[in-house]
Amino acid sequence: MNAAQATIDLDDADGLLAADRDGLLRAASMGGAQVRAVAAALDEGALDSIGGDDRPRTIIWVAGRGTAETAGTLLAATSGGSAAAPIVIAAEAPPWIGALDVLIVAGDDPGDPALVGAAASAVRRGARVVVAAPYEGPLRDATAGRAAVLEPRLPVAAEFGLSRYLAVGLAALQSVDPRLSVDLAALADELDAEALRNSASREIFTNPAKALVERISRRRLVLAGDNAATLTLARHGCSVLLRVAQEVAAAAGLADALAALQTGAGPGFVDPADALFHDEEIDGPIAERLRVLALTLGDERAVVASRVAAFDDVDIVGAEDVPDLPEGRPAPVAAGRAELQLAILAVRLEMAAVYLRLVRG
Repeated sequence: MNAAQATIDLDDADGLLAADRDGLLRAASMGGAQVRAVAAALDEGALDSIGGDDRPRTIIWVAGRGTAETAGTLLAATSGGSAAAPIVIAAEAPPWIGALDVLIVAGDDPGDPALVGAAASAVRRGARVVVAAPYEGPLRDATAGRAAVLEPRLPVAAEFGLSRYLAVGLAALQSVDPRLSVDLAALADELDAEALRNSASREIFTNPAKALVERISRRRLVLAGDNAATLTLARHGCSVLLRVAQEVAAAAGLADALAALQTGAGPGFVDPADALFHDEEIDGPIAERLRVLALTLGDERAVVASRVAAFDDVDIVGAEDVPDLPEGRPAPVAAGRAELQLAILAVRLEMAAVYLRLVRG
């Protein structure tokens, strides 16, 4: 984002709210509400039909594009090693699906042939089916009341739907394997707290999302992850930046990003010493330097910090990385499970994307 493009100051709350004609800040702040809606459906018995003493042979996640697919990949990366059954991410129902399996179809289009076909095949073969999509049209006809339904209860744009799909996956996992129990209400509270930390009225030095915008201004951006979960989150962040802010960023493994910083002498890379003495009137516009945001989970932070210590253009971003409150007290963030940390970071990245869009007026 070039300085010339910015027409609204990040600390101008009134200006930001006036520019938010499409209600993007509200949409990006609804992660907690989406999780709470899933928790309410779970309490009402929406998933009772897939529970029981028989643990499944496999848990199959078939998703449409976008955040539904991302959520499944995050669940497989974080819970795949501890779940009683393998978590399989598939584009369609596998030919071996049967009565011992659980199928979750997730998306926002009840007419998606992949979702409808997978649900119909699973029902026909006696598998337990969870529908995490609008329950209408062909999808409803294909299952005919033989599926557990967790359809969306709150209208939210597709790019902000990751929290809901993640909550659906966590609810389904604990329904078939009580050892994976998760407190969805607590997760919703944490996402609400994150949205509050990132509200328009909070200034940059107390606002994690606005602070991210400041870090990447006038930079070419790479979101990096050092494991399957954080790399998936990096790709989600790049997608949201593109869709919401029309900001192009790259997602890469941390090793690749560091290699680029070590060898980058071509366009887009500037030596810090050259930048210090650069005069735009004499030397022309300065090339944008590369900025790497290393998305990190708490248990890997020390290792990542040691790897990036020699790089000035790498910032570590974890769920616990929040500025101080105005009174000087730290804003509390529970380290918690990996899913919690990833959900918090997703909300932060989504709200940062919104602010990038709004500052342009």
